[in-house]
Amino acid sequence: MSQSGSGDGEQARIVVGVDGSANSRTALRWAARQARLSGAALEVIIAWHYPVFYGWAPGPQEFDFGAAAEQALSQSVEEVLGADRPAALRTRVAQGNAAQVLVDASAGAQLLVVGSRGYGGFADALLGSVSTYCVHHAHCPVTVIRPAGHHHG
Repeated sequence: MSQSGSGDGEQARIVVGVDGSANSRTALRWAARQARLSGAALEVIIAWHYPVFYGWAPGPQEFDFGAAAEQALSQSVEEVLGADRPAALRTRVAQGNAAQVLVDASAGAQLLVVGSRGYGGFADALLGSVSTYCVHHAHCPVTVIRPAGHHHG
């Protein structure tokens, strides 16, 4: 059964964040399967930002962070979905903090799916900073995909 994300007749939407990592591709695979099962549109988002330098900073940057993010997004979608892409697929590259970009994108969504690396301090040890932020601030339910081989206990 398909549900509208905003109540105005538009197709329900599942949002998934990717970053080029193996675990984000696992999250994308899970989200795509859920979109097929529920009839929802799939929105795949990657976020990027300029690195912050303290003290000494290198000269003018020739590196195009937006283009690198676009390439990582395209590679993830191609590797995970290939020709078996959902009919309603949207990809988006957004400049900004990944956690905030995903929370903003969760407005009106049926579900937000994020991977969890588990890097970070003690508070983030179980999830990860982006997934923790999303769980606490998203405007819809959140599914956190743990790394393969991770066991509780």
